[in-house]
Amino acid sequence: MLIDYQNVNVYQDDVCVLKDVNFQVNEGEFIFIIGKVGSGKSSLLKTFYCELDVKKSDAEKAEVLGRNITTIRRKHIPALRKEMGIIFQDFQLLHDRTVWKNFRFVLKATGWKDNDEINNRINEVLALVGLEDKLMKMPHELSGGEQQRLAIARAILNHPTIIIADEPTGNLDPETTGNIMSILKKISEKGTAVVMTTHNISMISKVKATVYRCKEGRMGNVTAEFHDIDLSQELEFDE
Repeated sequence: MLIDYQNVNVYQDDVCVLKDVNFQVNEGEFIFIIGKVGSGKSSLLKTFYCELDVKKSDAEKAEVLGRNITTIRRKHIPALRKEMGIIFQDFQLLHDRTVWKNFRFVLKATGWKDNDEINNRINEVLALVGLEDKLMKMPHELSGGEQQRLAIARAILNHPTIIIADEPTGNLDPETTGNIMSILKKISEKGTAVVMTTHNISMISKVKATVYRCKEGRMGNVTAEFHDIDLSQELEFDE
């Protein structure tokens, strides 16, 4: 099991935003987390990569990739994050350098030394997202959809065990959103788990996945009932 949360309380600025969270992720699983703004879904993601702490007193069990995150030492967090791919809505690309230099920077920073291996890996991930011809482009020369595809490619550079994606399609048009979802689904089918927050209910209905909902300080598995949701309810989650 990649993530195992049992009765975990999640805090943001000393305010409990989610109480008694029970949440598990297995290899190759695709999971959506839905909910309104402020419902705690982004805060939950941040606990996975230790951007937000989980205190020992606030969890019966809180394990991520084999680590107890209630007791993990700060010096061990980079190694944990190295096993993850993290995708943000605002892309977080380095705008002062080309796509190639963006990716080379990440690989060098995470211990890659052989230049041939670095170049081969960069070409592999760009081919996966269909952007192999953008190697020498600057981020500002690319569309929003292309930048998000680059963010996905960057996230999988180090062969992550799990991808954490916070609203990765929030600012994209329907066609581009479909392309992004297709890429993420292919990645999960190869064994990498994907945990993704979203408010796009119509998109979720097209992907076979586990669905959790954050609402009124609680988080529950709504997969069984999800197929009965009226898509007109999408505004309930709209951010």
